[in-house]
Amino acid sequence: MRPATPLICAFIDEHREQFGVAPICRALGIQGVQIAPRTYWAHRSSAPSKRALWDTTITEILAGIYEPDADGKRPPECLYGSVKMWVHLQRQAIPVARCTVERIMRVHRWRGATRARRVRTTVSDPSAARAPDLVGRRFGVSRPDALHVADFTYAPMVTGGFGYTAFVVDAYAGLIAGWECSLTKNTAFVERAIRTAAALRARQGHRLGGDTIHHSDAGSQGGFNLSSQHRVVIASVVDRQVLPPVSSTRVSFVVGC
Repeated sequence: MRPATPLICAFIDEHREQFGVAPICRALGIQGVQIAPRTYWAHRSSAPSKRALWDTTITEILAGIYEPDADGKRPPECLYGSVKMWVHLQRQAIPVARCTVERIMRVHRWRGATRARRVRTTVSDPSAARAPDLVGRRFGVSRPDALHVADFTYAPMVTGGFGYTAFVVDAYAGLIAGWECSLTKNTAFVERAIRTAAALRARQGHRLGGDTIHHSDAGSQGGFNLSSQHRVVIASVVDRQVLPPVSSTRVSFVVGC
């Protein structure tokens, strides 16, 4: 999908002093983003749209609330999130849409106070030995079971705390080959998801060979990026298939992102 013309023109504005308008338009055309230099100059000379003028007005109002003044102080309304701020503006007889307030606050990273806990699903361990990255951000593969990518997410529970779910996805088909749920974010439940994926493919008649790459992020959840993770996985599926260790020169499980 072609980006909007204002977005393309903003990109040209950012780089035209260094490269010039026409060369940038030619480079964008090669990449499938067609725009003529005359289109850019016509956009530059045109009057601002009503939406742009309205966004500027709302931005100035919100900046006066969320940005500190000359004395470094802000009004109490700076604690409002997007919904409360939208209600506040409505009370001030400013007929702005809620999505507009949310969009402008998101662009300028203005946030209200919140009591919600921020959950980090991955905590790096600089002292842990990191396995080599055999993927290098190249997630496009030509066949199934060439690359399995693992990650986990969380959801708040009604009773309090969080529940965690680990997924193992085949990068070729986007298939969730294995998953596991847990109340704790530790190594074991991620390993169970990997074992589930290996067992599923074996039951389907497609046993994972020695060239399957398992790719996870470079974090540590109780030693998640230690090589012992791979030894446990290999030992657990030895009756169903044989996977080479990390030191294999062909491929094995990988941690790194």
